[in-house]
Amino acid sequence: MNREEVTLLGFEIVAYSGDARSKMLEALKAAQNKEFDKAEVLIKEAEECLNDAHKAQTTLLQKEAIGEDIAYSITMMHGQDHLMTSILLQDLMKHFIELYKRV
Repeated sequence: MNREEVTLLGFEIVAYSGDARSKMLEALKAAQNKEFDKAEVLIKEAEECLNDAHKAQTTLLQKEAIGEDIAYSITMMHGQDHLMTSILLQDLMKHFIELYKRV
């Protein structure tokens, strides 16, 4: 993959991960306001975004696994960082929302 292709995949991962992050933080606010149904919907939407980001990442991993040269891209590195932190945030938000349900 050339640098431009890798960079575009990086932007895709950043976009999907960023959308997921926004939805998860909105879900937390909904839970704080006791709007648990809304929070659940937002968490599911965030999971869909993360799945899309993961698909983009998998494309890159598959190409590298078959021996294709992958160009270095700061944007891709940034995308990987966004995806990793969004996945961590997903786990935390689920726990926080459960805690709000018990309060």
